Amino acid sequence: MGNDANIDICGDYAVHEDTLENIRTNMVKDQAVNDLAEFFRLFGDATRLKILHALSISEMCVCDISEFLGMSQSAVSHQLKVLRQCRLVKYRREGRNVFYSLDDEHIQQIIYTGLEHMLEKQTGG
Repeated sequence: MGNDANIDICGDYAVHEDTLENIRTNMVKDQAVNDLAEFFRLFGDATRLKILHALSISEMCVCDISEFLGMSQSAVSHQLKVLRQCRLVKYRREGRNVFYSLDDEHIQQIIYTGLEHMLEKQTGG
């Protein structure tokens, strides 16, 4: 085994101008990067992630989400408001109940891709 102490630095400092120019040309604007960081921050909360994963399986009313998580409807409602404001979930009313689902298939793809990556790492794939 080699020494990993300096693995994160270049042994010989050499700037690759063609690579940098390609990155500068194709990089998204700072605002888009900031928006994306905020988007992914929402996935960093275990409760919100459980809600999103559950909704990737089935549409659910607030009562069911509350029961599933063992949380009050008020606490669940707060999390759903955050997810709704960022367009990760949508809702519909049916009588006096409110049903939530993922906003679109991209959210499900993000969740499943993340899970696939984590499971792959756990199984050594």
